[in-house]
Amino acid sequence: MAPLESGSSQLFFNSNVIDNTFDIYECNSMAATEVVPDGSLFSRPPCTNGPDPPPLPGTSYGKQRTSRSAKACCIHVPEEVQHYWSKLFSEGYQADVFVLTDDGTKILSHSCILGIRSPVLRTILEEATVQHGFRHILISGVPSEAVHVFIGYLYSSRFEQDEMKKYALHLLVLSHVFLVPSLKIVCTDQIERFFLAPDNVVDILQLARLCDAPRVSLICTRMIIGDFKTISLSEGWKVMRQANPSLEQELLESLVEVDTRRQERAKRMEERKVYLQLHEAMEALVHICRDGCRTIGPWDQKLKGNQAACKFPACKGVELLVRHFAACKMRVPGGCANCKRIWQLLELHSCMCSTTDTCRVPLCRHFRMKMQQLGKKEKIKWDLLACKVLESKGTISSIPTRRKLTSKAVGSCPAV
Repeated sequence: MAPLESGSSQLFFNSNVIDNTFDIYECNSMAATEVVPDGSLFSRPPCTNGPDPPPLPGTSYGKQRTSRSAKACCIHVPEEVQHYWSKLFSEGYQADVFVLTDDGTKILSHSCILGIRSPVLRTILEEATVQHGFRHILISGVPSEAVHVFIGYLYSSRFEQDEMKKYALHLLVLSHVFLVPSLKIVCTDQIERFFLAPDNVVDILQLARLCDAPRVSLICTRMIIGDFKTISLSEGWKVMRQANPSLEQELLESLVEVDTRRQERAKRMEERKVYLQLHEAMEALVHICRDGCRTIGPWDQKLKGNQAACKFPACKGVELLVRHFAACKMRVPGGCANCKRIWQLLELHSCMCSTTDTCRVPLCRHFRMKMQQLGKKEKIKWDLLACKVLESKGTISSIPTRRKLTSKAVGSCPAV
């Protein structure tokens, strides 16, 4: 048996006890009795041998104790108390209600318990006629065993795991019809953990939508979209297509939306990969032109041929481009694909460079001056490209440059 929630604190706690007045007696003799009529007043007894007694519970103190005790009762109910509630239901002591089921089973219950747990049952009980001292109400549409588990839950908020696994769908319906939200939460958890399968997920989805169980609906929808090929061939899907074509259309639209989002996500990841490669190329270009590597570097730097492998992953590729650019006979934009690529790298570097005056990269200042002669749209395009390349790495040192490029691009955009 698994306890799920506590009962009402009013069943186990009486707040009037604390706020009543008390008679305080002298500790040495019962003859010298001193009565304190108001709980908010306190007079020290003449006893000097023992410790001072605690202050009397006044009005505010009593309320504070009441609220704390009530909260404690709501948080925890002893196992023994829940056992007695289950025993009260099983024995039917002083019961005044017969709950009837479809197969004629009669379940003894107490109107006060049913009415306090379910406002719907309270209304039904108020309208039910009394016959021989018992009210008779009917709960139909579900097996009598499920009704028995439902009534037992109303008493003790407990259930047998085997019974819950067997009747979770029926109990979900009963929790919705009779407005028992705590039981709906339990059924949602049980259905999510034990019930869902490709052959019944469509049926459970339709039931969840009827019973206002959004979490079950969401889980079923995700399961259908994740394994659509298998589930669309099930018998439940075929029946749903005929009985509820609007639901089929909604699921197909969700499938298309998820697929579109997946494609957009893949596209963004591919773009980010390209921007990251450009960022690595920028780092390798600055590294070669400023510090030099093993086999290439500036004329005034000593090459480091004996050093370990370079830490810049794009260094070798950029080196090949630079060597080709230096020896190519068609060094004009558009004439050679490799030369065009190095021209674009140099131009992109000039957009990202923050030290143009002291930069060691060739043509950095030239491209910066050329950039000022471009049109607005071309400037915006280069600035946004430089900003995305810096964002791909996401380092703290690149934040000021990114902000500067972003503000320039936004400020250059024409007003709509």
